[in-house]
Order: sequence, then structure tokens, then C-alpha cells
Amino acid sequence: MRSANRVLIKLSGEALGAQGIDPHALQSLTEQLSTAYRRGIARYAQIALVVGGGNFIRGAQLAHIDRVVADQMGMLATVFNGMALRYSLESQGIPVILQSAISVAYAQPIDPVGARKALSEKKIVIFAGGTGNPFVTTDTAAAIRASEIGAKILLKATDVPGVYSADPKKSPKAKLYRELTLDEAIEKKLNVMDLTALTICRENKITIRVFDVFSSGNLVRAIRGEPVGTVVCP
Repeated sequence: MRSANRVLIKLSGEALGAQGIDPHALQSLTEQLSTAYRRGIARYAQIALVVGGGNFIRGAQLAHIDRVVADQMGMLATVFNGMALRYSLESQGIPVILQSAISVAYAQPIDPVGARKALSEKKIVIFAGGTGNPFVTTDTAAAIRASEIGAKILLKATDVPGVYSADPKKSPKAKLYRELTLDEAIEKKLNVMDLTALTICRENKITIRVFDVFSSGNLVRAIRGEPVGTVVCP
């Protein structure tokens, strides 16, 4: 069963820093999530997150290392970020659990039933470790986790205002979409999420909202369901 007030946020590793974990970026994210949690605990949202690891390593870019090993290193990087977020949020008095798709002593194993229970108890749930498999992006992990916990919306936090018809950094005439369907995003091969993630969201009727997490207040507005960025509907 899907919950109207349950959201999953996909955070790239770069949201935590360009290289490693930037204390200012971590603090900014913590403040935004804390604000959303305190405002939304009774009304707006139960919050889950999937974190990437690109601020440490991107397995696909390590051409000199076997891809399976490189992706495993990337999965470990997402655990670093998950641990940092958990610590930072807990320091603000917010209850958090960290689940990981790879076995580590510092996180619980992935457990969708346990995650749903924790969310219903007003805890923030952080998912790390990707899917636990190589050759799969954390976008796909986010789509899977959103499906497992019964989220109706997946918030993809990026460094651009939304979904464009082309790369806005390369094409000044790129069009910013305010609303799309998942079918349109797939057919037009738009840079929303990877194809597997989009297909999973379409099959499970999950709406995606893509927005600029670095713009002040956007994360809170997105969690509250306000019209920021681009909405991609099933």
C-alpha cells in the first residue's frame, strides 16, 4: 500500500561535498532535513533517503580498476555518506536508522518491513549501499527503495532547477520542463534518472520531482509538495 505522505529523497554524493564530506554542505542538508522533519512530523511527510557516493568515488569512472571492484568501492562510499548524515541528524535530536544493502557492522541490513515500521514511528530512514550489486546506479536503488516502502513520490535532489530538453550547461536554448509524464521522459531520453529507475517508477506509479537542492528552502518545499522543479508523473 502506498502512503500519500511518505517520500523518498535521492541525494547525490555531491550534495554532501565536491570531494569527500564538506562540513558546510552536511550542515546545510541537516538543517533543511531537520526543518522538514519538525514541520512534517504530524502533517507533511515521512522521510526516507537514498544517498549516492560520487563525492568519494564513481565506480564507472575508474577505468584502471575492474568494474565490479570499482562499483563495490562506490557502494562503500554511500555508507560513509549515510553514516555522516545519520550522525549529523541524530546530533539534532532526530531519530534515524541506517540500512545498507551491503553488509557492514555500522548499519542494519535492508529490511523494507522494518523501514516502513520506522517511518510510521516518525524516524528518518537512510538507505545506503545502492542495490548491493555492481553495474546498477543509485537512481535505480532509489526507485526500488521507494517501491519497497510504499512511497508515492521520489524527490531527486540535483544541482539544476529541473529537467531540461538538453544539457543547460552546454545548450543555452535548452527548455526547462515544469511537468512531464514518465512515458515522455523515457521516449525523449531526458536526463531525469536512468532508464531502469524510470521504468520501475512507471510500473509502481511513483511520481518523480527533480529540483535544485542547493537553492535555499527548496528541499523543504519539495517535501511539502510545493511546485518546485519539474514533476514527472506516472
